[in-house]
Amino acid sequence: MIIAITNQKGGVGKTTTAINVAAALAQKNLRTLLVDLDPQANSTMSYLDRRSIGASMYDVLVDPDATVSSVICETNFPGLSVAPAKISLAKVESKLIGEIDGHYRLKDKMAEVASNYDAILIDTPPTLGMITVNAMVASSHIIIPIQSSYFALEGTDDLLETIEKIKSRPNPNLQILGVVITLHDRRTVLGRDIQKQIDTVFQGKLFKTTISKSVRLEESPAYRESIFTFAPRSTGASEYYSLTEEILERV
Repeated sequence: MIIAITNQKGGVGKTTTAINVAAALAQKNLRTLLVDLDPQANSTMSYLDRRSIGASMYDVLVDPDATVSSVICETNFPGLSVAPAKISLAKVESKLIGEIDGHYRLKDKMAEVASNYDAILIDTPPTLGMITVNAMVASSHIIIPIQSSYFALEGTDDLLETIEKIKSRPNPNLQILGVVITLHDRRTVLGRDIQKQIDTVFQGKLFKTTISKSVRLEESPAYRESIFTFAPRSTGASEYYSLTEEILERV
């Protein structure tokens, strides 16, 4: 399975979800690859020292001779590897627009390594540009993190329209695996109302597990750890483990 974690809104927990679901999958003895396609490279820095990174996914997407396997780095977390990002990824959009294989570049490159892993997660930037389209074309499933806030569903129509366009031609097998509510405060009336609204819009695609606001989840990347090694008894660890269970059930 190849899962793109995507939402064009920033600050909704895409990277937090990517790094912790990847760790949970690896913890379940699944060979897991985390592909970082966000120029901010936060997924990369959550597991790797930036100074140790040579080639990155930028090279894979723009250089015909660069392979995914040549950029993959092993992490200190058993079973988890990372295909890293650098800020140079911000230049990919202009490189791919107009290219005849622009939408398929990642899919073609991923074919080389797909059989080496049980699960591949792709962290995408907060846009619906060529990088995110490449991720959708290369993926079998999409997970959409949505922040539990008043503006949660803003831009959802654009996201769903893009997904339908990808399904209509480049990737007819693409499925929305589920929607996960992040930064949730279930104690508030607003939080509960937002949950109902999201469930209505996505018609049964909402995961039962919600991810609460958590200082521990914010702190763990600074120590290059997942929540499972940084704070294994925390609410965040419990919730991301539960979310991963739901993901595996749906797949």
